[in-house]
Order: sequence, then C-alpha cells, then structure tokens
Amino acid sequence: MNNSHKLFATSLLVLAISGCAVTSQPIDRSVSEARARTDLATMFKDQEPIKGPLTLHQAMARAVKYNLEARLKVMEEALSQRQVDLARFDMLPRMALAAGYAGRNNVGASSSQSIRTGTQSLEPSTSQDRDRDVADLTMVWNVLDFGVSYVSAKQQADQRLILEERRRKVIHTITQDVRSAYWRAVAAQRLLSQIDSLMGRIDQARDNSQRMAAQRLGDPVQSLSYQRALIEATRQLEEQRRALSLAKTELAALINLPLNTDFTLASEDSYQVPTFKADFAQLEQQALASRPELREQDYQARISAAETRKAMLRLLPGLELSVGGHYDSNSFLTNQSWADYGVKVTWNLFNVLSGPRAIKVAEAGEDVVAARRQAMSMAVLAQLYVANANFNEAVRQFHTSEELASLDGQIAEQLRNRYQTQNIGELELIQGELNNLQTQLKRDLSYAEMRKAYAQLYISSGADPLPDSLPDDRLQTIATALQNSEAGWNR
Repeated sequence: MNNSHKLFATSLLVLAISGCAVTSQPIDRSVSEARARTDLATMFKDQEPIKGPLTLHQAMARAVKYNLEARLKVMEEALSQRQVDLARFDMLPRMALAAGYAGRNNVGASSSQSIRTGTQSLEPSTSQDRDRDVADLTMVWNVLDFGVSYVSAKQQADQRLILEERRRKVIHTITQDVRSAYWRAVAAQRLLSQIDSLMGRIDQARDNSQRMAAQRLGDPVQSLSYQRALIEATRQLEEQRRALSLAKTELAALINLPLNTDFTLASEDSYQVPTFKADFAQLEQQALASRPELREQDYQARISAAETRKAMLRLLPGLELSVGGHYDSNSFLTNQSWADYGVKVTWNLFNVLSGPRAIKVAEAGEDVVAARRQAMSMAVLAQLYVANANFNEAVRQFHTSEELASLDGQIAEQLRNRYQTQNIGELELIQGELNNLQTQLKRDLSYAEMRKAYAQLYISSGADPLPDSLPDDRLQTIATALQNSEAGWNR
C-alpha cells in the first residue's frame, strides 16, 4: 500500500472515530426560560377559585387535590397500575411472527461424495429456488417461565398496593401540615393588624420624643431612655411580625395557591378545646393494624415470601410446548406450507447448584422484613404515646396562655383608662399593650399547637382523614368528607 492509500485510510479512520464521539451541549437559557413559563402556567392550572373565607377543611381539601407532592403520588400509583397490567403479559406464551424474502446470486446446488471411495456419487443438483418468499408464526410456552412470571406479577401488584399506602401517608402528612399552618395563619390574620397599629403609635411617640429632645425640653437622659424603651418595643413587635408574616405564605404553598394570592381565613371567635375519649388499648391495636408504614411492611413481607417461591421454582425443570406455522414459496417443495409442534423438557443444572443459596438469601430477606416490621411497630406505639403526652401538655399550656392573655387584656384596659385620665404616660400604656399582644400571640400559637397535637393523635392511630372512595373529586365533596371524618373521630 503506497503512502497516498495509507493517508486515505488514516483519514477515513479518524473521520469514523470522530463521528462516534459523543458530545453534550449545555441547555440554552431561552429553553429554561420557556420551561419556567410553562411550569408556572401548569402548576396552578384548572383550580377552583376561592370563594369567601377559607375554612380549615377547605384548605385541607385543596391540599389533597392540588398539592404537587400528593399529585405525584397519585401519578406514581397510576404508573404502577400500568406496570401491573404490563407484567400480566409476561405470563403469555412467546409468539414470534417472521416474514420476508430470501434470494442469492447463484443456484444453491450441492453434490454427494462417497465415504468409502471418496469419489463424487451424485452430480450437482438443487432443491431450492434462487428467490423465494418465507413466513413463520411460532408460539412457545414454557410452563416454568409462566410460574415465575405469575409470581412476579403478584409482586408487582403488591408494589402498587405499597404505593397506595405511601399515598395514604402523604395525605396524613399534608393534612397535618395544612392544619398547623392554617391555625398559625389565623393567628397572623387576627394579630398582624394590631401589631401594625401599635407599631404606628410607637413611631409617632418616638417622633414626639425626638422633637422634645431637639427643643431641649426635659431631662436628656430620661428622653433617651424613653426612646430606647420605644425602640426595644419596636424590636419585639418586629420579631412577632416576622413569626406571623410567613404563615400565610406557607399555607398558600401547601394548598398550591400562587404565593401572591390574597385570601381570607375563616377564623373562630371561641377557642374550642377538644377532649380525647377513646380507649387507648383499642387505639394501639388500630395503629398497629392501620398505619401506612406497617401495612407497607405487610406487603413487603408478601413480596419477600414470593421471592422465596421464585427461588424454589427455578430449581424445577421447565416444560416447553411449541407450535408453529410455516410457509415457503420454494417450488421444489411438495408442501409449501406446514405446521409443526413439539414438547421439550429443559433444566438449567446450574440452578440446582445455586438454588439452595438463593432460597437462603430469600428467606433471610423475609427475616429482615419481619424484624423491620417489629421495630417499626415499636416506633408506631411510641409515636402514639408521645402524641397523647404532647396533646395533654399542649392543653395545659393553652389553658395557661389563655389565662395570661385574659389577665393582660384586663391590665391593658385599665392602663388605657388611666392614660385617658392622664394618670400614666404613653410609654407605660404602650408597654402594657405590647405585653397584651405578646400573650395573645402565645395563646393563639399554643392553640395552634394544641390542635396540631390533637390531630397528631388522630393520625398516629392510622385513621384515614378520607374514606376509601368519594362520589366525585370536587373540593366541597373532599372538604365535607374531611369534616365528617374528623367529627366521627371526635365522637
């Protein structure tokens, strides 16, 4: 090969290698911006508008229907159902259809040679056309594969049921999160206007004090101390405002509202304290039988047991049944179309060697699932007892906060009367109203914590906030079901 041919061959090799190289280009920013616009339009699409003040159960219904995490679990469950349907096809026989055209550039002839003399005993001849059409339809069914596929389909069905339990867990979690955020948002709605009003009065008092200091009226140290006390009161109010201002945003995110949406919450005038009347021993039994985490472990146990059965099945020989139809346009054939059938026994002898170990591995998996379930059962019982203790403690803390709020309210009213008769200064009145606001905030937040603790007791028992089925998926239907479920628990 001369140099020009070598250079040409090298060039072809380099071109082929460069053509096989895989490169990845960064995503253009315009594509990401278009995706962001699409996501923003899709996230809040086809949602029922809020009409009037939003109740707790309406907010929970919106979270159940529109929250993106809950939607994701529903989609995963639907995908798993399709995978179950697909797994059923693995139990069917294998059926192959082939059709085509076969040809060659010369005659497919052959001759025979004597094995005794080594001479040609038959002149070259052919029994096949140079060009022909062929078609085959073959069905093969392996009984052992059917058994393994059947067990695998049952496992896939259990996986779908596991996703259903996880969706139950998501509903438990998200309704609890909405409940907590809702009552804090109610506190914010009730107190933010009072905080803003008091902060406005403090700013006005600071301006007056600064003007008096500028005119050198009164004791400078007393004036500066007065301003410092006002600034300290402002700092405390700002801390309270920051704690409350994000509550509505958090609630809007949970119920999948645009975060700049202005909505009003339906607040109650009275602070109702729920009472827990259930038989705790019965509640323990319900928690162990109904909690989504433990029911998921029940399905995992079935999946592990099925894995053991699959390992045992693979030790058996397989019975393979086959039947097929064929066509060949070869003119030399007496029968151009025919059917064939057969029975064959297959046995992978290496499975006999590895099977006992596979069975031991599967049985060890069953033991692990059982141990995990028992450990989780203890954790579930601990959660139930902790939830009960938290609820009792939250009730005591709320009663204490309510008494303090009542006393500070009376003190603030007396201070306002004294201020009107000029018996006290504005700073003392502001400090009294600040104390009143702080105790009101603690009362409302402790009430929110008490309602959350009571619901945690409800959720820890494994009780479902929603029934298994609803007549439709309208928000009011879901909200009514949530309210009825909670009323039944209260009874």
